[in-house]
Amino acid sequence: MNKTNIYQLRRNALAKHIFSKTGGGIAVIATAPELARNRDSDFPYRHDSDFYYLTGFEEPGATLVMKVASSGKNYQLESHLFCRPKDLEREIWDGIRLGPEAAPEILGIEFAHSNQELDQKLGELLADHDAVYVRLAESAEADRRIRHWMKQVRGQARSGINPPSEFHDIETLIHEMRLFKDIHEIEIMRRAAAISARAHIRAMQACKPGMREYQLEAELLHEFRNSGSQSVAYNSIVAGGANACILHYRAGSTELLSGELCLIDAGCELDGYASDITRTFPVNGKFTGPQRALYDITLAAQEAAIAVTKPGNTFMQPHEAALKVLTQGLLDEKLLKLTELGSLENAIETAAYRRFYMHRTSHWLGMDVHDVGSYRESMPSSQEEKPWRILKSGMVITIEPGLYVRPADDIDQAFWNIGIRIEDDAVITESGCELISRGVPVKADEIEALMKNN
Repeated sequence: MNKTNIYQLRRNALAKHIFSKTGGGIAVIATAPELARNRDSDFPYRHDSDFYYLTGFEEPGATLVMKVASSGKNYQLESHLFCRPKDLEREIWDGIRLGPEAAPEILGIEFAHSNQELDQKLGELLADHDAVYVRLAESAEADRRIRHWMKQVRGQARSGINPPSEFHDIETLIHEMRLFKDIHEIEIMRRAAAISARAHIRAMQACKPGMREYQLEAELLHEFRNSGSQSVAYNSIVAGGANACILHYRAGSTELLSGELCLIDAGCELDGYASDITRTFPVNGKFTGPQRALYDITLAAQEAAIAVTKPGNTFMQPHEAALKVLTQGLLDEKLLKLTELGSLENAIETAAYRRFYMHRTSHWLGMDVHDVGSYRESMPSSQEEKPWRILKSGMVITIEPGLYVRPADDIDQAFWNIGIRIEDDAVITESGCELISRGVPVKADEIEALMKNN
């Protein structure tokens, strides 16, 4: 199957959802705008994920319009792409444009137009369609454009043209589709995870006391780009010592010191898909006793979570499994006091662990690092609380337990400023899960052996 067919199949699947929901309608999905960085420079451009999912088109200034009409018991789909016209002057400065003339054949789109015609043609396309699917409350500018298009259609009322009468959120439908990855997507994610794993190994092997965090970040970026990935999937976290206890810390200029840990949370983006790996390792290549104790607890928690990451279990079960191991470990190391809490169950029920572990163990992963898709099952509104999502084959999640110990009078100083997180990417399979990011060592002994050979 070629790439064009993949995007055609996705558009048809979306059209089928629209047809079953409202019997037809018009869907409008725009890509991301360009953003100016300063007077004569833009931020690196990155397409909108939903738009790319349906088109495979990476240029800015584009909008996809899908016209879904009823054809008896079935639907008929007509896709229109509005994109930047060919412009020799701008192409000299900014790069070659595909243009509307070439778009239908290259992208498998029925019709393509200049984006300068969008406002005019939307008035024509919306005519006599009851349902419109857009991103609701996306932005003031998007709302303004919708009002403009509606005004155009209403202006044709005396010609017998009826304007749309209902609006639906297109994201609800697209995001449910994106939650389940196909073979094409999973293969890209495997490759992205393999690149990121090599980058983590490179950083571990390069690490020496006296280096700066940004120098390890440079090692990551070199491997990402040298291996063909287009960008980072998110801002890389390279945190030495106490900085590892700051969850969203950015790689800075802190010196990496012997006897401290370094936490790296970093992943590349490849062909529109993210990877997300975290490893924690000793700067000098050897864990101290307290560091090793907390590391082994965190790894055991991840293993417990992995064991229940399989079809039929809920999204929360890996978190609950990890939480039980982490909390017992905190009690064993006397970071939590059993004499005060009474039992493991009470420590969990009262959330005493949150002082040392304050985030969930998993999130969806895909085109976005925190990918789209509901974490709750769709249930009737009469139900008090929707149950957690049941894991199914084709979903992809991260598994990332952690422990973070900040200085405090009631904490043994040997544990102060130890921050540990271990994260891998898991594809839900028919029988369990496939860890696609284990190309980088995870066991403490393996990490020490790798760093010893530096």
